[in-house]
Amino acid sequence: MTTLHFWNSKSRAKEPFAPIREDDVRIYLCGPTVYDRAHLGNARPVVTFDLLFRLLRHVYGEGAVSYARNFTDVDDKINARAQERAEETGESVQEAIGAITEETIGWYHDDMEALGTLRPTHEPRATGHVGEMIAMIEGLIETGHAYEAEGHVLFSVGSYPEYGALSGRSVDDMIAGARVEVAPYKRDPMDFVLWKPSDESLPGWESPWGRGRPGWHIECSAMSDALFGPSFDIHGGGTDLTFPHHENELAQSMCAHPEGEFARVWLHNEMLQVEGRKMSKSLGNFFTIRDLLDKGVPGEVIRFVLLSTHYRKPMDWTETKREEAEGTLRDWRRLVAGAEPGAPDAQVLAALGDDLNTAGAIARLHELARAGEAGALLGSAQLMGLLTDELAGWEGAGDAGAKIEALLEERHAARKAKDFARADEIRALLTEAGVEVMDRPDGADWAPGPGFDAGKLV
Repeated sequence: MTTLHFWNSKSRAKEPFAPIREDDVRIYLCGPTVYDRAHLGNARPVVTFDLLFRLLRHVYGEGAVSYARNFTDVDDKINARAQERAEETGESVQEAIGAITEETIGWYHDDMEALGTLRPTHEPRATGHVGEMIAMIEGLIETGHAYEAEGHVLFSVGSYPEYGALSGRSVDDMIAGARVEVAPYKRDPMDFVLWKPSDESLPGWESPWGRGRPGWHIECSAMSDALFGPSFDIHGGGTDLTFPHHENELAQSMCAHPEGEFARVWLHNEMLQVEGRKMSKSLGNFFTIRDLLDKGVPGEVIRFVLLSTHYRKPMDWTETKREEAEGTLRDWRRLVAGAEPGAPDAQVLAALGDDLNTAGAIARLHELARAGEAGALLGSAQLMGLLTDELAGWEGAGDAGAKIEALLEERHAARKAKDFARADEIRALLTEAGVEVMDRPDGADWAPGPGFDAGKLV
């Protein structure tokens, strides 16, 4: 069996991985708040945990690994977006919330699967576990770890002496470095909300403390407990979640279930930059996964670039890396055409088992490619979610790209000249070849779609 070691954020050390049960390995990733498209940074933990899921299934067996990734579908950001939509459409806020969350979950599935990620075993929604949240909060009040104040219920940070152990900060440092919500009903500035009141315009559930809704942190604690119990193997997310979200999750879960461990191992990925700068709308370098896909960047290329940097190191998305990844994957796909996947290479497995050393694994894939070992390359790459049949089809787009661009320019000129017959003819040709066309005022973007066949453009 492949030996696995992971860097545990809580112990701040690389540790050998020994699951609680080898026939029931359980991992939990904090998922999205569903009110908008996922951006590139959101994809990094998903691709990292997808790789972890694949590796654990390879080591312990597909049926022995359970992976949960939640949807936060009750949140103030969703409420704000729904109120804006309701004003525009005439829907009720509740109707708008339902429409937004369903649409966004659909987008999320489409975008993440375009990156070759597998569906998790469980995808709990917060709204489906409010009963468990209320029960957990009641237990925390009964044991003195939480208190009611003005329709709110707050966790008492002072009741848990280990608070700060995960993030490695003292409470004083956390107060100084965080935007702590000041509220007169708090006994301590660091106490955080477990339950808050809702008026009739907002989502709400009846509770012992009146009609209200859960705070963000209690949601993951209740959902992970409902699926995995008080102890499970691995919990993950971006480093931006270490504090306060994961710190608060850990505190309330340990106080609710002192007999358990909550998560034995914590994995946190570092943040993403674009061309050396923090991704920001104000800098004009902010883009969603869908933006990239619609511009013709294949999902497999995005996945490769995300995996090319170790998950615990800051990652820089650059156009150069994208081009290099695209060229590498084209070469590899040509090499493995017609080959059967062999067993994953031992050195690739060793690299992945060493805290998901993807850079080392990819370096070994390059060696296999140079040696012409097509079967080993294919089997090893597929373990990493690369060179799969699901992500195939885009690689023929490069040779046809110039032809497509020329056709789109001709179509744009035809439309300006009101030669709509020719414009429609070109559009039909592109559609027949499986090219997805996204019109814009000054032209069009394109992407290879399902069934893309460059040969039909010749």
